[in-house]
Amino acid sequence: MENYSNLTVMTHPLIQHKISILRNKTTGCKQFRELVEEIAILIAFEATRDLPLTDTEVETPICKTKAKIIGGKKLTVVPILRAGLGMVDGVLSLVPSAKVGHIGLYRDHETLKPVEYYFKVPPEIVNRQVIVVDPMLATGGSAVDAIDSLKQRGVTDIKFMCIIAAPEGIKALCEAHPDVKVYVGTVDEKLNENGYIVPGLGDAGDRIFGTK
Repeated sequence: MENYSNLTVMTHPLIQHKISILRNKTTGCKQFRELVEEIAILIAFEATRDLPLTDTEVETPICKTKAKIIGGKKLTVVPILRAGLGMVDGVLSLVPSAKVGHIGLYRDHETLKPVEYYFKVPPEIVNRQVIVVDPMLATGGSAVDAIDSLKQRGVTDIKFMCIIAAPEGIKALCEAHPDVKVYVGTVDEKLNENGYIVPGLGDAGDRIFGTK
């Protein structure tokens, strides 16, 4: 796989450990959902590393002191429906004041192309930093189209987070949107003939919501 300046692949042992449990076909819906949220927290910790800080003054039980708080643009989390919903609470646990938008895309099983069926974001989205989340980055089509939709509406500060990615999806996303920072839990081997990630973990949406 090529090296991309806008790509960060996680190496933290806790992320790798939790992804291994996530992959196991015997992992039940409840635990799967909890793991997705936990992994999202750990990836979001890295993705929010460059949030700007501003000075403030607080009064401790001892005295007044200068301190730092998050400043600059406010944050919006945008899951790609439906599997992306599983990662939202993880990001919100770190940044409770973040707003949430939604982009609905489904993959046409014949063409493997994404089709947008829903788009709803906060009205001031153009003035906010946006983190798009989806557990899987397979062909990259959904991620590319979701970011295209945001950019067409004036959003300029965008990041993307996923748990498992195929090299094909990384190539498609990083080349289509070199200005978007991409954070990946782990990179798998390839896509199979049906467009699923190998070894992957199956259908993330079905496993999160117990619909399989």
